[in-house]
Amino acid sequence: MADEGPAAAAASPAPVPGVTERYFTRWYKPDVKGNPNEDHCILQHSNRICVITVADAHPLLRKPIKSISYQISANCSRLQNKVSGKSKRGAQFLTELAPLCRISCSDGEEYTIYSCIRGRLIEVNENILNNPSLLQEKPSTEGYIAVVLPKFEESKSITQGLLTRKEYEDILSKRFNSTSG
Repeated sequence: MADEGPAAAAASPAPVPGVTERYFTRWYKPDVKGNPNEDHCILQHSNRICVITVADAHPLLRKPIKSISYQISANCSRLQNKVSGKSKRGAQFLTELAPLCRISCSDGEEYTIYSCIRGRLIEVNENILNNPSLLQEKPSTEGYIAVVLPKFEESKSITQGLLTRKEYEDILSKRFNSTSG
């Protein structure tokens, strides 16, 4: 009987944390631009690169997505972003409230995903244009929205105004308790 313990433990090893859990710090921006529950998540790598995603509680994760567009206005498409060289020449500069894309759901709702941080747009995820379900199935990995590189001198301060995972979970629990009570 005593032999079952170690054998059982060896049979089911602890789950290995993924790349995003190991190398990225999660930051959250709840209720972006005052829109309730429209929360964004910023995955910040130690090399200061930031990956913009939607947070777990964002309503579009629970709705059928009709289309995703990186066309922000008549003269601005995030798909036209052409970056070259070490200094990332040609990258579009984004402010915290710069729209990255617009996502239309089958129920007629439309959501705009914003940068939430200042920096250069390094790339947008074109894979979600052809496969929008990636956004819902794997929002922190293959379903990301964009990659943004903050200025070096601003890389420490970009997290001001963003919440840690614990602070964000506290907000989610308050939201849940106020709707269920």
